[in-house]
Amino acid sequence: MVRNVLVEVVENVSRPIIAVGNDYPYGHVIAPHQHRRSQLISGTSGAVVVATPQGKWVMPPQHGIWIPAGTIHDVCMLGAVSIQSLYLEPEIADGMPDRCQVVGISPFMRSLIAEALDLPVAYDPDSRAGALMTLIQHEVRQLPVLPLSLPYPAHRPLAQRCRQFLRKPIVYETIEAWSEPLGMSRRAFTRLFRRETGLSFVTWRQQACLVAALPRLVAGEPVTTVAFDLGYDNPAAFTTMFKRVLGSSPRSYLRQNG
Repeated sequence: MVRNVLVEVVENVSRPIIAVGNDYPYGHVIAPHQHRRSQLISGTSGAVVVATPQGKWVMPPQHGIWIPAGTIHDVCMLGAVSIQSLYLEPEIADGMPDRCQVVGISPFMRSLIAEALDLPVAYDPDSRAGALMTLIQHEVRQLPVLPLSLPYPAHRPLAQRCRQFLRKPIVYETIEAWSEPLGMSRRAFTRLFRRETGLSFVTWRQQACLVAALPRLVAGEPVTTVAFDLGYDNPAAFTTMFKRVLGSSPRSYLRQNG
């Protein structure tokens, strides 16, 4: 059983996957750091925000975040958070995404992770424990990617504008409001934006609003307040967008996910 220990204490144990559980209070921040292994974070309560120089990711309860090996990142807890982490050796993670991703965690995967947390760190590879870890290796590749990531461009003026927007996102802000101060045509801007982020401006803007909204909703702020702050004309418009992207209304989503 590996709980409430630093991964550095156990990460050099010669096993392909190590499971570690940690509990954190509301507002706890883990300073920027990196791991030799890739990491899959999941949580049963509270929300987690992971930030890197390349972007920001919000993990609601009952979801996960994939963090590739060597990625410098910090972690902020929104609520009291019980985190379960799987640390995968680089060869086991070969072929997995090379940037952070928010992923769905199925009930089956949650059960596997819970079982893994009760295993000794130096489990017998030829035992039931070894078989369970092998199954996890297969299942981690099936996790669906969710639109709760916000990649930042490498282009410095554009990255600065993205970070400025995230501090106060407005859903109807136009391409022209961004392109003209940068001295770019609409066409040149849209090409640059997609090349730098992998997303269209409209898709990135929508995901920025979700990334900004979810921590507030998890903290208990009313849907109406969040919707108006994001520039929606009414809460129904925000709810429609939220349901289209995440599959249910904000209230249903939070109720279903703890």
